[in-house]
Formats: sequence, C-alpha cells, structure tokens
Amino acid sequence: QVQLVESGGGLVQAGGSLRLSCAASGRTVSSNTMGWFRQAPGKEREFVAAIGWNGIDRLYADSVKGRFTISRDNAKNTVYLQMNSLEPEDTAVYYCAGRWSSGLSARGYDYWGQGTQVTVSS
Repeated sequence: QVQLVESGGGLVQAGGSLRLSCAASGRTVSSNTMGWFRQAPGKEREFVAAIGWNGIDRLYADSVKGRFTISRDNAKNTVYLQMNSLEPEDTAVYYCAGRWSSGLSARGYDYWGQGTQVTVSS
C-alpha cells in the first residue's frame, strides 16, 4: 500500500511560481510512473504531467508545456511539479498519482494522494 501526500500549494499571483511536492510512503515508488493531475471547480480531473521511473521520460499536457516541469528524487521517494508563469486558469486542486504499470501514460493510475489547492489570482 502506497500513501501519497502532496504539499506546496497556496495562493500566488498570475505570473508567479509554485513548487509542489509529493511524498510517498509505505513502499518505494522508484520503479513506478508518477503523474500529476488537477481538477478545477465544476470541471473533470485532467492530466497535467507524468514522469517515468528513470526521471528522463516525461509527458505534459499541452496547456502546461513549457511552463511546468515534473521531476523526481527516487532516493527521497518524492515527485515534484515546478510551476512557472502561472495563470488564473491553473487554479485547481492538484493531485499526485502513481501507476504500477511501466510506461509513460496520462491514464491508468492506481493510487492517488488527497490533493493540494493551488489558487492563482489575476
């Protein structure tokens, strides 16, 4: 059983930056693909970014490409999401997730964190 805890959310002005962290416990996630998702009020949860076990392979949603960077530190069992040039449209609850299956994907995630709120003011 893996537990994921997100942190780093908050209120930021448009154009600002935030760095989200996702700490895993219970077992190592170093061999798992990890991802970030978000859900804005009244909208469905959407994929943001994913990173392969090796920390090299990455996948981004078009809406965040060039502004967000996903990374991981397997020694710390932690995944990060660096968010720059934030826009009001990025306001959402951000969730960390992992999938047991190998391979980069925007779908098929098996375990999830509780989420952290990100609010971007205009």
